[in-house]
Order: sequence, then C-alpha cells, then structure tokens
Amino acid sequence: MARPALTLIAARGRNGVIGLAGGLPWRLATDLALFRQRTLGKPVVMGRKTFAAIGQALPGRTNLVWTRNTALGLPGVWLFSDLAVLLGAGRAIAAAAGADEVCVIGGADLFAACIAMADRLVVSEVDAAPAGDVRFPPFNQADFVEISATDFPAGPCDDHAFCWRELRRRV
Repeated sequence: MARPALTLIAARGRNGVIGLAGGLPWRLATDLALFRQRTLGKPVVMGRKTFAAIGQALPGRTNLVWTRNTALGLPGVWLFSDLAVLLGAGRAIAAAAGADEVCVIGGADLFAACIAMADRLVVSEVDAAPAGDVRFPPFNQADFVEISATDFPAGPCDDHAFCWRELRRRV
C-alpha cells in the first residue's frame, strides 16, 4: 500500500472564514455528513481548540490532538506536542488500518503548519462571506489540480449552498 496521504479538510466562506468565536459560522448538515463519510475509519488530526469546539472525540476515528500541553488528559484522544511525531503516528495508524489518508481537520494554526506538506485538500466552498475570527490559510492554487467538484444546494438543514472540491498536489 502507498504511503497514506495527508489531506486537509475544511469548509470556508468566500472570504476564507472557517470559524467564529470557537465554532462554525454556519449550519451545514449536508457538509457534516460528507465530512463524516470521508473521515470514518481514518485518523483525524486537530488542534486543541478544534477539539474543544467539537467537545468530544469523534467516534469511528482515531483522534490525534496537537497541543503544547500533553498532560491535558482528554478522553479518547492521543496528544502530541511535536507535529512531525503526530503526523508520523497518523500515517502509521492509517497504514495499519488500511486507510489511504490522514485527515487534518483544523484549526487555522494546524492548517497553516500542514498546508505545505498536504497531498490533498478537500474544501467545501461555502456560498457565503460570514463574519469570523478564523481563516483558512492562503495557498497557491497552481500547486494543486482539481480532481472533483460537486455543487450542493442549500438543503433544509443547511444555511448556504456549497461546492465540495477535492484538490491534489501537482507532482
């Protein structure tokens, strides 16, 4: 099996916003269902603030948290202060589980630290420009090729329409 890919998964507004006051600036049940489907059975990597916003370990996934304080004792997660060690552990866990990727799910500091290493980006481009205090880091679109894009109209449990895009790093 090939080395598991490092995939960043995020939903961002037209203005790059991904968060507001420790939460999401929208309600997108359809996007959350796609996120769940994409990440089940795979290791998910997140920062401590993202874990706090979620409030618990995500079921059906190995939860790896990047934090300065590895003595936090968070239930159901593995804690790492060294990003290289965390990503190595994530890839080893993915390979052992037969998963093709490690999913980095936020927040902004972790996305910024990983974007130069990312093999794939899965970005829900939300049709909104909400107020927010957290943004997805800038990246060079020319470094990636779009391999799929699917438009989703706003459903009954969605605040906005969005496009689910998958990008692969050019080799």
